[in-house]
Amino acid sequence: MTVPPPGGVSSPDHVARSETGRHATTVLVRYFAAARAATSVDEELVQLPAGATVADAVTALRERYPEGLPRILDAASYLLDGVAVRDDSARLSDGTQMDVLPPFAGG
Repeated sequence: MTVPPPGGVSSPDHVARSETGRHATTVLVRYFAAARAATSVDEELVQLPAGATVADAVTALRERYPEGLPRILDAASYLLDGVAVRDDSARLSDGTQMDVLPPFAGG
């Protein structure tokens, strides 16, 4: 289920302008396991300033879900369009899909 962020962005193809007139970056964030439980959504669109990084996205998610998500984000790993992110200074492109993967246990 996709839940648009406050402000009503409803499509990853939507391009908005920031206050400075530069294009904003819209990222589709998908949550798995404990991250999904902490947010109560499977996925959502998050709008960030142009030039935003993975670290900026994580900061925005911490602010959006201050109760349970920050501790999960401390241990989570991330995929950008299916590729593991090792550097949180990686820039996000408009329309990027970012997966939040908390540590998984299993056998």
